[in-house]
Amino acid sequence: MTKDFQHAAVARALLALLLLIAAWPTAAGDADSVTAILITARDQVADEDFGGSIVLVMNNLGPAPIGIIINRPTPVPVAKLFPGNKRLASLRDRVYFGGPVEIDSVWFLFRANKVPKQAVQAFDGICISGSRELLLQLLGRAKPMDGLRIFMGHAGWAPGQLEAEIANGDWRAERAHADAVFSGKSEHPWPATEQGPKDTT
Repeated sequence: MTKDFQHAAVARALLALLLLIAAWPTAAGDADSVTAILITARDQVADEDFGGSIVLVMNNLGPAPIGIIINRPTPVPVAKLFPGNKRLASLRDRVYFGGPVEIDSVWFLFRANKVPKQAVQAFDGICISGSRELLLQLLGRAKPMDGLRIFMGHAGWAPGQLEAEIANGDWRAERAHADAVFSGKSEHPWPATEQGPKDTT
């Protein structure tokens, strides 16, 4: 992947986010809780979108598993999502590549003792949402990115596909835990580069 192509890919993704930010999705489904696992890509995963990825997979946001790649930071600062919000300008945190599906959509994971009405519980103490209103509320806190991570796009599988991939040894599965989402290392930037952007969270 050439540097020009990398810059173009990031620019297209950012442009799509800015153009569609007013129409972000609301939390899918009415489920009170979501069963979640973490899957880590094995070496034999050929798709560059998933190579080296750790994915939080949730099983009832749709008719088949939906996931968020949690360790692929992009070069895009969170502040770029709201260019008119001067108080966010100093944030060094990055938007993460959540997956190749609907890359112009924005989702976020955050810590919460109580599930807000605009969100769905991903697993104990962690919620997922696509609500612009809720995201603005979280970013309005004294520590905007405390227990918050923002993603563009998501991952998805056809019914039975992920189970088959795990059985084939493409993924290692484990129980989901908050440390992996908010404290894990992000060593696989998006787009893939030899010297990609460093995680600053």
